[in-house]
Amino acid sequence: MTERPLGPVMGDIKGGALSAAERSRLQHPLLGGLILFARNYQSPQQLAELCGEIRALRPDILLAVDTEGGRVQRFREGFTRLPPLASYGERHADGPEAALELARLGGQVLGAELAQFDIDLPFAPVLDLDGGVSGIIGDRALHAEPAIVAQLAAAHCDGLHAGGVATTGKHFPGHGHVAPDSHTELPVDGRKLEWLQAHDMHPYSVLLPRLDAIMVAHIVYPLVDAQPASFSARWLGEILRGDMGFAGAIFADDLSMGGARGQGDIIARAEAAFAAGCDMLPVCNAPDDLDALLEGWDCAEPSRGAQRLARLRRQGPAPALPQAAYGPLYEAGLIAQREPPPLRGPASATA
Repeated sequence: MTERPLGPVMGDIKGGALSAAERSRLQHPLLGGLILFARNYQSPQQLAELCGEIRALRPDILLAVDTEGGRVQRFREGFTRLPPLASYGERHADGPEAALELARLGGQVLGAELAQFDIDLPFAPVLDLDGGVSGIIGDRALHAEPAIVAQLAAAHCDGLHAGGVATTGKHFPGHGHVAPDSHTELPVDGRKLEWLQAHDMHPYSVLLPRLDAIMVAHIVYPLVDAQPASFSARWLGEILRGDMGFAGAIFADDLSMGGARGQGDIIARAEAAFAAGCDMLPVCNAPDDLDALLEGWDCAEPSRGAQRLARLRRQGPAPALPQAAYGPLYEAGLIAQREPPPLRGPASATA
C-alpha cells in the first residue's frame, strides 16, 4: 500500500480488535494517528495481533499509547510494572547519579517493550512540576524543582530513544500548579509569562533537542493570552515555535476533554487548535465526535504537519533489551505495585 501524508486527526478504538466500522475509519485521509488505551489490551499476543491488523491496513499510521508508568500504565499483564515518575525524583535526594540511571532505564524498558509491537511513541515524559495542588498530575510529576525535572527527564528521554520510540513532553507550558482537572473543566493559571519561563517552561527549554513532540495543555494563562494554550497562536506560534525554536510535532491534548469544549463543537475545536499551530488533534473516547470530525471537517491544509508527524514513526527493527536491565529498577524498590519482574524480556513479549 502506498504511504500518504499523515492527516492531522488522531482517533482511538473501542476494544481489543478492530470492528468493521473502525477498519473503514482507518482509511480516512484525515486520520493520521491512532492512540491505544488499557481497554485495547488483553495480552501480549492479542496486542501483537491488533497492531499487526492496524499496520496491514495503514502501515504509515502513527501508533501511540498514553502510558507513563505508575497509575498511568495501559499495558500491565506481561509488561514490566514501571514506577510513577515521582519515584525517580524521590530517589534523586539520596543520589542524583543513581536516580538518573534509574530514570534512563525506566525509559529504555518502556520504549523497548512498546517497540516490539511497532508502537511509535508513548505520550511521555510528563514535564509538569509538582506544585502540590494538582490531583490529576500528582505522582506523575518527576519533581517540584525545574532543574531536577530537566535532569531526570533528559535521562528518561535518552532511555526512550534507546528503546526505539519517540518522546512527547507534556503538558506545555505546565499543568502542575492548577488544581482543576482539564479533563472535566478549563483551568486558569494566573502567573506571569516570566515566571512560567523560569519555572514550568524551563524543562522544555533544556530538553528541546531530545523532544520529538510536545503535547499542549487545555489551560488558560490570562496574563499571556485569553485563549487556552492548546488553541493559542501566541503560545504555539510566537512562543513555542518562534521564541523557543521548537521544530518537532505539536499535539493538542484530547479535544474531547472538558477543557476544550468552550471552543464549540468538535469541528470548531479542531479548526481552532489546527489554526493555532497544533499538528495532531487527538479525539478520544468520543466515537461520534470522531466520525463527525472526519466527515464534516473541510481541512484546507491536511498535510501541513505531515513531515513533522512522519518523523515520529519508528525506523528499523525493534531493539533488544537485556533482561538484566530490569534488575536495578526493582532492586531500588521503586515499583509501587511491588510485583516481581516478568520472566521474559520484551523481545519475546509477543510469544
